[in-house]
Amino acid sequence: MCVNYRPPTPEQFGTLGAFSDLPADWRWPEETWKDYAAPILRAGPGGRPQACLASYGMVPRRQIPPEIKPFDTMNARAESLGERRSFAPAWRRLQLCAVPMAWFYEPCYETGRAVRHAIGMADESLFFVAGLWRDWPDAHGTIQSSFTQITINADEHPLMRRMHKPEDEKRSLVILPRDQVDDWLACTDIELARSYLAHYPAARMRDRPAPAASRKAAQASPNLELF
Repeated sequence: MCVNYRPPTPEQFGTLGAFSDLPADWRWPEETWKDYAAPILRAGPGGRPQACLASYGMVPRRQIPPEIKPFDTMNARAESLGERRSFAPAWRRLQLCAVPMAWFYEPCYETGRAVRHAIGMADESLFFVAGLWRDWPDAHGTIQSSFTQITINADEHPLMRRMHKPEDEKRSLVILPRDQVDDWLACTDIELARSYLAHYPAARMRDRPAPAASRKAAQASPNLELF
């Protein structure tokens, strides 16, 4: 499953809907990893898409009690959205989000070893991935947000089935067609929301080997402490 991706830069957001006028003090790392801040879209007042800066992983590390073994929530399996305690409340309340990306990373083993691949659109345009969000109160009395990405089985997807170890189940993020993003965010019916959890055409996607990047220290935004 995807645990690392590249979000758009503030400059790339210039004319992208609700991201066209971001607060000047919003900052996020060039690559997104667990508990890093990243921009997302969710339904705001009146149902209009609203930009938000949130922490990657539905349950941030600092929200896990010390007596509980740490666990990861960067990806939510579509098949168990209504069952997993980490995701079910947000899914039932349809707290849907769209995660903007330039590309995401997966390991490909076609050479016999893991080679990091960048996966994105064939025309290199930005795209959105379906996700869920939730809010957390912090020790200072403010509210911070977190998010997860939704994944589906990809055993039959021409591109995504090439990723991960041969014996592993193949999974894919849910890429939302651009003209469906607003409808996804405004969805008020679970079964209708589930109908969006489908594969994006492989012919409109591309992948390429990408050298592994070192995990630089995240630069915290003044609006969101990185966990």
